[in-house]
Amino acid sequence: MSWTFADVKGHVLGVVLIVAVFAAVLIVDPIKWTNRASPIRSVEMIDATVKSGQGKGQYIHYLLFLENGSTVLVSDDRPRLIGSTIRLERVTRANGFVFYRFQDERRPADVFPEPKQQSLKILNTIY
Repeated sequence: MSWTFADVKGHVLGVVLIVAVFAAVLIVDPIKWTNRASPIRSVEMIDATVKSGQGKGQYIHYLLFLENGSTVLVSDDRPRLIGSTIRLERVTRANGFVFYRFQDERRPADVFPEPKQQSLKILNTIY
């Protein structure tokens, strides 16, 4: 099959669309990478009231009223009592991004502890 200029012109719209989608993905992904790579600058404890919860499957999305009257949505894998007052962590990253999470004793460092550092042994073998 040989390609002619007319064939290429006929497929230009599809090629431009595919290139635009890939460009958009490459532009949006570094924003997520930046937030993950940015260190946590501060963690503040605040009170919140659970107003509703909705979810199916692993996570439940809770609507919470903060002590200053604003509302946030926070996801968790454990059930919370509607109307109860809970403690939340307001986490601020070094790049200014702010998010909320439930105060949790099960941090990843506790669930998956760092492996113990073992000294490297070099074996000299002669073949």
